[in-house]
Amino acid sequence: MTIEDKIFKRTIIDFGRLEKFGFIKSDGKWTYSELFMDGDFKAVVNITPQSNVSGKVLETATDDEFLPLRVEDMEGFAGEVRAEYQKILERIKANCCRINYFVHSQANRLTQAIFDAYGDAPVFPWENCNYGVFKNPDNGKWYALIMSIDRSKLNKKLSCEVEVMNIKLNEAKIPELHKQAGFYPAYHMNKKNWLTITLDDTVPDEVLFELLKESHAFAVVKHRRRLKI
Repeated sequence: MTIEDKIFKRTIIDFGRLEKFGFIKSDGKWTYSELFMDGDFKAVVNITPQSNVSGKVLETATDDEFLPLRVEDMEGFAGEVRAEYQKILERIKANCCRINYFVHSQANRLTQAIFDAYGDAPVFPWENCNYGVFKNPDNGKWYALIMSIDRSKLNKKLSCEVEVMNIKLNEAKIPELHKQAGFYPAYHMNKKNWLTITLDDTVPDEVLFELLKESHAFAVVKHRRRLKI
């Protein structure tokens, strides 16, 4: 994974902001240039209409590409150049992008609803894995997991990518939900009290969030009142 891929993953380019930041549109792509390290280097960043971000760093004295930039864990002077280039990319991300945690619109709508209700954003604990975990920040307990899997994991007759959500519910409620479209035995979690739901608009948003509120309640610390004797 390139430096650019790491920084711009799970983002949407807002093309309306590029020109204001300093990008110039030419030959069907947007290009931004910036001198850094006292003018000894120049960063050139390109964005295609498909939102693909690429870049390079040139040594201004020779106009040659600075190849050590692509060597990970580089220390010393080359590491400084890499760090400064990353700062430029981070500024572009902050000013020209919107966060897009997931692919399907329902997954992103649900993510926004969770943030509005509880202030929790998904965390992605595994590198190169799009498994977004929602957890109670006070105790670290999970109450939802959104991930992209192949439908064959849920139904062997189907095969295509789908985003799903795992939530925890009262085990007495789960068998009845399994009879409804969009609900499946939990993928990769305890099937006794966890449930998998497809996020492809099969299940309405309001139903999803009502169930998610139940799952969130399981992650809330309950304080028992001490009895005075």
